[in-house]
Order: sequence, then structure tokens, then C-alpha cells
Amino acid sequence: MVQTVVLPKLGQTVEESTIVKWHKTTGDAVKKGEVLFEMETDKAVLEVESFFEGTLLKILVPEGQAVPVTTPVAFIGNPGEPLPK
Repeated sequence: MVQTVVLPKLGQTVEESTIVKWHKTTGDAVKKGEVLFEMETDKAVLEVESFFEGTLLKILVPEGQAVPVTTPVAFIGNPGEPLPK
């Protein structure tokens, strides 16, 4: 089953964050607890770990792009699985 990775809301006042760096690329194996990407808020740069295990099927938000919190940023699942629209 394909899992959606969302940009976490890490504070009550944080409405938007920027993905600074992806630590995985499309096709990479991902284990639960591994760092997927780094995000920058108005106060800090933080590492975001995966809650899912599988293969990084698609990155939706590239490095350097700011998006609202809770925005889908990637999909993790099994190779060949259809992605959500």
C-alpha cells in the first residue's frame, strides 16, 4: 500500500516550511526511522524521519521549495504500485 509522506507541523505558529535537502532519491529503500529530508522553519533546520518502510516511489516537492505544513511531499510503497492522483 502506498503511504503519503506529509510535511509535518512542528509548532503551533509554523504554517510553511522549506525542504532544504532530500537524503533519499526516487527508487531508494527507506526504513522506518531513517532521515528522509531536512526542512527549514522560521527558527531552525530539522531532520524528518520516515514513519513508513518501503521504496521512495516519488518526490513531490523538490529541494528549495516552500510549502504549507501537512502538504504531501512524497510517496513510499512497493515498486510498481500505482500512485495516488
